[in-house]
Amino acid sequence: MEDKPRQYRETFDATIGETISQAVRIIASDPALVIPGTVILHHQRKAAAVRKQHEQEGLIVPPVMIASITSRCNLACAGCYMHGRGEKPAEELSPAVLASVVDQAAELGVSIMVIAGGEPLVRQEEILALAKTHPAILFAVFTNGLLIDDGTAEKIAGCRNIVPVISFEGFREDTDTRRGRGVYDRLLSVCDRLRRRNVFFGCSVTTTRENFSRVSGDAFIRQMLHCGARAFAFVEYVPMAPGTENLVLTHEQKKVLQAVLAEYNRKFPALFLGFPGDEEYYGGCLAAGRGFVHVSPSGDLEPCPAAPYSDANLAAVPLEKALQSRLLARLREEPEILSETEGGCALRANRAWVQDLVGRE
Repeated sequence: MEDKPRQYRETFDATIGETISQAVRIIASDPALVIPGTVILHHQRKAAAVRKQHEQEGLIVPPVMIASITSRCNLACAGCYMHGRGEKPAEELSPAVLASVVDQAAELGVSIMVIAGGEPLVRQEEILALAKTHPAILFAVFTNGLLIDDGTAEKIAGCRNIVPVISFEGFREDTDTRRGRGVYDRLLSVCDRLRRRNVFFGCSVTTTRENFSRVSGDAFIRQMLHCGARAFAFVEYVPMAPGTENLVLTHEQKKVLQAVLAEYNRKFPALFLGFPGDEEYYGGCLAAGRGFVHVSPSGDLEPCPAAPYSDANLAAVPLEKALQSRLLARLREEPEILSETEGGCALRANRAWVQDLVGRE
């Protein structure tokens, strides 16, 4: 059976609440931001109570849903997890079904929608509509940023529960090497557009063994703070492409990263988050509904973006039923499978076992 389920869920709920509270403190001098931030914080507390009630009735609802709403993208970055999934293009969820999924998630007690891709802003009008429909839910949009022109920046500024999280790889050389020549300078212009409109935005950094010291150093943090970033997401590299295992953070680097993020949260007026974060603290990976689930572009409900395995599709079944998926339940029942591995992602390292589970359903 799953290890101490109530304890780690309460711990993760408390972490989310404190993170949102910290964000509200950061923006405390700006009523245009602090008012919607307070609404989101209040909703998180109510949503946690809703999730607790569902758990008492046997339904595990995670506080976070990651929705990769498209596989389309205007870039072709080296090591992209969406390309690494190795899937054939499938029809995306229709606007109506996508809206229904978010409606159901809100009703069940999901607090945070992480919107990803591909490049999610190819569906920006739908994202804006979803955020306006659910003003108490935080929509963190992980984007390469290049589709944020003045018009898009203005629309985002009018929807304060959207937090754009723009992908950087560090300074110019690292960013342009992975994302294309000239991308770094274009992203600095995007940051300026958002900063001038007082949008609360952040940057996402794929953290590897090779770039670790640069992206975790004071110089990069101060540069991004100067550009207006108020949230930093350090996403540990998962080796989706064969032969890139040498880029996974070492065990020592993972430990150092947790200490650095804690220090920066005390030192700078910004949020510093790690993904997947301190898995030991939560008794293993938070995938498979322990803390989050993933929705693929075609609607498959999956344990994690790096683990494209599913036995339920949200275009065919309601979210409540999909969350009772036998696959998700089995993964939660065997937390040792979700323990961290040398490969950076426990589910991917054990994918033969997970695929066998799907095949037996």
